[in-house]
Amino acid sequence: MTGTVIWHMTMSLDGFIGDRDDNLGWTSLADGGPSGLGAEVIAGCGAFLCGGKRVEAVGENRPYGGAWQGPILVYTRKDPATNPIPEFTYVSGDIRDVVADGLRAAAGRNLVVTGGAVPRLALEAGLVDEIVLHVVPVLLGEGVRFYDSPGVHPTRLKLRTAENLNFRFGIVK
Repeated sequence: MTGTVIWHMTMSLDGFIGDRDDNLGWTSLADGGPSGLGAEVIAGCGAFLCGGKRVEAVGENRPYGGAWQGPILVYTRKDPATNPIPEFTYVSGDIRDVVADGLRAAAGRNLVVTGGAVPRLALEAGLVDEIVLHVVPVLLGEGVRFYDSPGVHPTRLKLRTAENLNFRFGIVK
């Protein structure tokens, strides 16, 4: 399988990806709209993988405001047969198998993972190649952390690109 697994996320300056109610409205406070780095990720995306909580937050809205079209996989513990949004493919099981399915769906392009639990599980399984992170200059004070995984070994990152408050990190394996 080819393609890169990219954890693509927007977070507040104090490290949250969702506010106290797991809402994302604060992300509109980003200056200037999409970055060149964000456009790069969108252009290279062959498939998109997120968790059920992220789908609950954004509903039937397509990733990237509809600027991208392709397979959307939703990792869930619920029965995939109860698929509430027919356009999405609901998957479950071992994260290694789910990411492999996502890479196959990406058909040689990149698999973008996003949300809280799904990227964390993929990272801890050694499956994430890059993290592309957009920082919004807002302090939320509380909410859903970008990365919260007590007891794991530190993951070393190497800065590859920095563009204003947009960063691309490689995972040091």
